[in-house]
Amino acid sequence: MSPDAPPPPEKETKADWKAAWLALQLAWDLGWIIALPAAAFGFGGAYLDKYLGTSPLFLLLGFALAITLSYLGVRRKLKAIMKKRF
Repeated sequence: MSPDAPPPPEKETKADWKAAWLALQLAWDLGWIIALPAAAFGFGGAYLDKYLGTSPLFLLLGFALAITLSYLGVRRKLKAIMKKRF
């Protein structure tokens, strides 16, 4: 083996796959926690604005509510993870 050759690839262990799977699961969960309220309250606010003739009022209120709910959901998820790990 020459000194310029790259090191041999490391073996992937079961723990590596488990960590990757948990990271993917966390990303998926956080995506739903953030996207679902934003879509629901965003579309709901836009519908109410169109129905009641109030321009961006309910759209902005819907997004503010979605941000609040997403924050609380992410916080709850992180607390659960921290409780498991530590």
